[in-house]
Amino acid sequence: MTTPSATIRLQTPDDQPALQYLNECAFGPGRFARTAYRVRENSVRDPRLNLCMELDGAMVGAMDLTPVTVGDVPGALLLGPLIVSGDHQSLGHGLRLMLYGLKRAKDLGYRLVILVGDLPYYVRAGFCPIPRGRIELPGPVDPARLLYAELVPGALEEYSGLIRGIRDPSNVD
Repeated sequence: MTTPSATIRLQTPDDQPALQYLNECAFGPGRFARTAYRVRENSVRDPRLNLCMELDGAMVGAMDLTPVTVGDVPGALLLGPLIVSGDHQSLGHGLRLMLYGLKRAKDLGYRLVILVGDLPYYVRAGFCPIPRGRIELPGPVDPARLLYAELVPGALEEYSGLIRGIRDPSNVD
C-alpha cells in the first residue's frame, strides 16, 4: 500500500479559513492569551516562511516562522504555531514541515529559531533548551519549554535579552 505524498507550499490569503480552522481545533480560544501568540500578532510576517501542507487538496498542516529581535539583534525567528490536523498526526508531517521551514529560513539568511514547546518532540529537528535567563519572552513562559535551533553554528552566542516582534517591514530581510 502506498500513501499519498503531502505537498508543502507557501500560504496564500485564500488559505486563511483553513488555517483558522486548524488553529481553533489544535489550540482553541486560549491561544490568544499565550505569550508567543501575543509576540506574533504584533509582528510583521515574512510570507516566505509561512508554510502549509496539503494532502489530496486538503490542508493538513501549517507552520509559521515570524521574524523577531532578541535584545536589539535581528536575524532570529519565532516558530509557531506548528499544526497538524488530528487525523494526520504521528505520520511525520510536523517534522517534515519543520525541517523544510528551517532549511528555507537558513537559505534566506536567518540565524536562529526559537520556540515554546516540548523538548522530546522538537529535539528531532535539532532544538535544545535555551540556558535559563539568556533569552526571555515578554510574558509568562515555562523556561524549560523555551527552545532554540541554530541555523548558523554559534548563533546563540549573538543573542540575549527580550524577544520582541518586528513591526517595521523594512527590518525584515
